[in-house]
Amino acid sequence: MTLLGYERRIVGTALLAVIPLAVAALMLVWTGDFPEVVLWTIALLIAISLLVILWAMREVIVYPLRTLVNVMSAMREQDYTTRGREAADGTVFGDVMSELNDLSATMRQRHLDALESAALVRAVIAEVDAAIFAFDAEERIELVNRAGERLLETTGVEALLALRESATVEWNGARWSVRVSSFRREGTTHRLLVIADISRALRQEEIRAWQRVVRVLGHELNNSLAPIKSIAGTLGESVEDAKLDAPLHTSLTRGLGVIARRADALARFLSGYSELARLPEPTLRAVDLGAIVRRAAALDERVIVEDGPPVQLEADEDQLEQVLINLLKNAIDAGGRVSIHWRVSDDAVDVLVRDEGPGLPASANLFVPFFTTKPGGSGIGLVLSRQIAEAHGGTLTLLNREDRTGCVAVLRLPK
Repeated sequence: MTLLGYERRIVGTALLAVIPLAVAALMLVWTGDFPEVVLWTIALLIAISLLVILWAMREVIVYPLRTLVNVMSAMREQDYTTRGREAADGTVFGDVMSELNDLSATMRQRHLDALESAALVRAVIAEVDAAIFAFDAEERIELVNRAGERLLETTGVEALLALRESATVEWNGARWSVRVSSFRREGTTHRLLVIADISRALRQEEIRAWQRVVRVLGHELNNSLAPIKSIAGTLGESVEDAKLDAPLHTSLTRGLGVIARRADALARFLSGYSELARLPEPTLRAVDLGAIVRRAAALDERVIVEDGPPVQLEADEDQLEQVLINLLKNAIDAGGRVSIHWRVSDDAVDVLVRDEGPGLPASANLFVPFFTTKPGGSGIGLVLSRQIAEAHGGTLTLLNREDRTGCVAVLRLPK
């Protein structure tokens, strides 16, 4: 029933209650011995009284109901600032209006709490490193955070977005954890996808494991090498003092010399690998990337520096220079023209070292400690370089060149 229909019923009910009384009064007046002027005056007063009664009933009943309608309509539109005027006489309608105002205030507070909670959730989701995607019932993306937006720019990401079950997958040269779940909204099922690059975490655990291995090996071998070298030296002195046949003297001297030299070489070998366990945390300060690049390139005249835009970074200058020296040394050993260049994007700086060598071998062990493809190589340069890059919040990747044979090392650092 509409409010207009309700008003008509009120008016009709009032007329049914008042008109018989008005008719009876008019009959009594007209049957009495009154002047005509008095009769018409009384009739006019009765008519005015009827109108006043109808208007008063409308104001007393309909106006408060309209107020209730306006307040509830505003609440339906999530406008909780509208208030109804409360009656001070403690009537039933006053109690209703008071409860409605309290309900509006409660809903307003809950609405504000919900908005603040939603804003907090959006802020947290935006800052999460994992890529978050929410799909509607039609498989359209309806929510994505910043990490997801960056991931969408990567070629081939559709394969990850199409997954229907949680899994750990190898993709784009890294290992990814994909978590698939669902939620309901407006009565329909939606898909939630969380994609996280777990390669760095796995590498950090791998580095810590290698560090523990190096520390244990270094400790045990050094404890053995010192007495071996000492004993070899003592025996060498004894051989010199002893009266031995020339062939035997020569053989013993040569053998003890080999033992001493190999002990020294093994000690130096362990000293080099101990760098994996001793790398300190970077000391960050503002540095000029161009100056560091030119200083590292100046160590070999074969390196060509292709200048990029001026860039200031928060980095450990010594560690960053060591990374560039390692990358340039590898490029020089690969052969051909070696160049270094840097470029700037919205949130990162890329330093690119290119060579014209044979390119990368088909091996997944390039960043495994102690693995090397170069004769006499130590197998720790790339591992240390990536460790330093990731300690700065960056990445280090090696790729084969597309324009010709050769390799390009990409050092990405946050701005």
